[in-house]
Amino acid sequence: MEMQDINYNKSEYVKTASGNKVSRQTVLCGSQNIILEGNGIIQSDAIIRGDLANVRMGCYCIIGREAVIRPPYTTFSNEVVFFPLTMGDHVFVGEQSIVNAGVVGSYVYIGKNVVIGRRCILKDCCVIEDNTILTPETIVAPFTKYGGSPGIQIGEVPECQQNLMIDFTRSYYEHFVPTKINK
Repeated sequence: MEMQDINYNKSEYVKTASGNKVSRQTVLCGSQNIILEGNGIIQSDAIIRGDLANVRMGCYCIIGREAVIRPPYTTFSNEVVFFPLTMGDHVFVGEQSIVNAGVVGSYVYIGKNVVIGRRCILKDCCVIEDNTILTPETIVAPFTKYGGSPGIQIGEVPECQQNLMIDFTRSYYEHFVPTKINK
């Protein structure tokens, strides 16, 4: 099934040399510490907290509206210490989700209104369903599906998850197009 075009106002987005499409309404704190590998989409009102620690996102990462990406932290000798957040390739983060993980592998789907607790590890090829809350330090195994509050394993995903996510994120990127203006 062919994906429908997702239109955006061209004046509200910046397209970088590496093909990233970033909304001007996105809050990029500490932008010098945020690395976007390429062909990613950061939608309006998303927040990426590079001021706390480095944030690295792979190719074809799609961050939905009002999502928050922030590095994980721990308290150590009565001090708060932040750690880098690494996100693999072909990752989708749905609208209004909060990702506070240590590692998000490649080919991961995170639904809408999800909370990923601090220092969680999401291995490659996993799915976190809408409205799921993962408690801190949860480790999500490859090819598993999590849901609920608190999030628990509710199933498995097919072995073709990698191919499905590659197709989905590439198609999303290709169909995320400026609104055509009729003259």
